[in-house]
Amino acid sequence: MEANHLLILAILIGALATTVPVFMALFFTGLVGLTFLVGIDPQIVVEVLYRSMDKFALIVVLFFVLCGNIMTTGSIVQKLIKTANVVVGFLPGGLAMAGILACGFFGAISGSTVATVVAIGGFMIPALIQNGYEEEFSVGVMTTAPILGVIIPPSIAMILYAMVTNDSVEALFLTGFLPGLLIMVAMSLYAYFFCKNKGLVTQKKPTFKELLAVLKESIWALLLPVLIFGGIYSGLFTANEAAVVACFYAFFVEIAIHRDMKFGDIKKVVVSSAITSATLLIIVAGASVFGEYLTFEQIPDRIANAVVANIESPLVFLLAVNILLLVIGMFMDIISATLILTPIFLPLLAKFGIDSLHFGLLMTINLGIGYCTPPLGVSLYISGAVVDRDLLYVSRAVMPFLLIQIALLLVFTYWADLVLLLPRLIYGYGS
Repeated sequence: MEANHLLILAILIGALATTVPVFMALFFTGLVGLTFLVGIDPQIVVEVLYRSMDKFALIVVLFFVLCGNIMTTGSIVQKLIKTANVVVGFLPGGLAMAGILACGFFGAISGSTVATVVAIGGFMIPALIQNGYEEEFSVGVMTTAPILGVIIPPSIAMILYAMVTNDSVEALFLTGFLPGLLIMVAMSLYAYFFCKNKGLVTQKKPTFKELLAVLKESIWALLLPVLIFGGIYSGLFTANEAAVVACFYAFFVEIAIHRDMKFGDIKKVVVSSAITSATLLIIVAGASVFGEYLTFEQIPDRIANAVVANIESPLVFLLAVNILLLVIGMFMDIISATLILTPIFLPLLAKFGIDSLHFGLLMTINLGIGYCTPPLGVSLYISGAVVDRDLLYVSRAVMPFLLIQIALLLVFTYWADLVLLLPRLIYGYGS
């Protein structure tokens, strides 16, 4: 039996190490395990694929992807950046802070790190360099700040985690607000002191009249996250409904108010979103087949028993998991890793008395950091393409900001009350 498990592991690693797409590697490995090793009828694999797609929670993912594409096609992103720049741009490192703040705003709508680094980083890195900021600093801050896209709700990774664990999506979203805010503050403080020591010239402090003018211009863009979260946590609509409402609102604002999107752009935006969504969904389908094999072989329970036998302290367990997830995040995208690893870790949480919402936030941050770590961090390659630099240069540029994020990750790991504060206040979670 153990030889079969090693064979499946070898097939999966071999497929992932080559040019085989992730979803095909997961699907093919799971198919081989189920049909040849477990002896399951291949028709059941088809049923598994159907069940994996027949989940209402996936609607949230599709519509938030569409909402993010509407924003980047229109002018909402530019208005968010302009507002952030007026608010903090006059401080030392103000433009960098504006970029961090803009990543937080955009992350609060799109739910994706990749979308955030493309939309904000692609615009802000050249802007920072043109305004006298060091290239390495500019690349570092705008490559790592987009991690806020998966931490600050809505988060696609959190939605998928909740889908696997059956946790409340709304409650899980709440765990991301305070950690996201603290990451923004810590990165902004670093930018402030770094730029102050360098003596970088800041822009003029805006007058109250100028501030009001920018807020008036950007009010429709700023109301979008208010609409999403106000609607969800007031009970007006669910997270699923919020995603749909956000899309209609974004379309209306861009076409009727800002008028930066034409009716002819709708087809392009919808098709682009459909392609992105389909990419996510086929990964979900492939991971579900592989997950079915793990379930049949009771591998999660075996791993849980092995870990419990060798690790007694929850503190040691969390440290080990953090290290493991950081390493996995270097090689695997957050969607695949979440779908594969969550069923493995889930039995361990009860054994160590770890809250599943707390663990979901930790998994999201760990794997989100993976976007900025070599050798396969997607954000590294996107930023490198913007400034025409190689992987080594970008990896060195992100190092100070990664250290900040990892340090805060340890705080969130061992201060569960901070992570769970909002779910407890709003939903009475765990009381």
